[in-house]
Amino acid sequence: MIIRPRRLRRNKIIRDLAAETRLSPSMLVYPLFVREGRGIVEDIPAMPGQKRYSPDTLPRALEEVRKAGVNSVLLFGIPEHKDERGSEAYNDDGVIQQALREGKRHFPDICFIADVCLCEYTSHGHCGLLKGEAVDNDPTLDLLARTALSQAQAGADMVAPSDMMDGRVAAIRAKLDGAGLEDTLIFSYAVKYASAFYGPFREAAGSAPSFGDRRGYQMDPRNVREGVREALLDIEEGADMIMVKPGLPYLDVLRAVKERSCVPVGAYCVSGEYSMIKAAAERGWLDERRVAAESAICLARGGADIIVSYFAPELARMMKEGEL
Repeated sequence: MIIRPRRLRRNKIIRDLAAETRLSPSMLVYPLFVREGRGIVEDIPAMPGQKRYSPDTLPRALEEVRKAGVNSVLLFGIPEHKDERGSEAYNDDGVIQQALREGKRHFPDICFIADVCLCEYTSHGHCGLLKGEAVDNDPTLDLLARTALSQAQAGADMVAPSDMMDGRVAAIRAKLDGAGLEDTLIFSYAVKYASAFYGPFREAAGSAPSFGDRRGYQMDPRNVREGVREALLDIEEGADMIMVKPGLPYLDVLRAVKERSCVPVGAYCVSGEYSMIKAAAERGWLDERRVAAESAICLARGGADIIVSYFAPELARMMKEGEL
């Protein structure tokens, strides 16, 4: 006798038992923006529901994140001072370093992941040092490694290079190991496309380039095999985890990378995806919770072991309440 699929769908308990894709709060990472200053909790207009915090108010956000059931956060810094070298990125008293120390003091068991890039810290908004109007790859590597080391010493459990410079994972691994920080993990943005979906993030982080774009070092959206090569190179250089960014528009890339990877693979549901869902929900065109849940399921089904999402607290609450 053949059991027809529709029989499995009639009862929620049986549907859950037979589900091919399972989600858990432990998969979720919540991105947070930290701005230099004190007493700051401010809305991000392009990302409704998201806020910028100063290091001293960050614990308020972390308390809510913990209550929701999310155990990992990804921190992005917004300094007051910017220069051509992005020197605040590797300042031991920089905004992210302050945030890490404050966060670890209040929540030592949260996993703190620090974004490693120079774009938020450079006066020109590009992800590395410039030679003319082009990013100069090799001299940038030392600054990225110094940034990662400073963040790790301030309390980061993982560092997440998002710059897409060639060789940066090896440079960071060597710098960390040389300082006795072999246990600090590298969660590499191994496959990061030059995407138009990053617009709201650039407003949130104040990181839009002052000229040109980032297609010279981020990936061409037309290429899949290149993404697999980038992922394997980062793993070879010492990445402990890798990421595909953006998420939903690149599910085919996520699947291709997952099939070749020997380390955990993450996917980033980026600001543009978040803001599109929020905008459509505000107009009554979509059910926000259902679409956010379906998006996360799609990423997991596509191969993501880790999901970086601005919906992470809401997703975790839905999981705890049995809605996801």
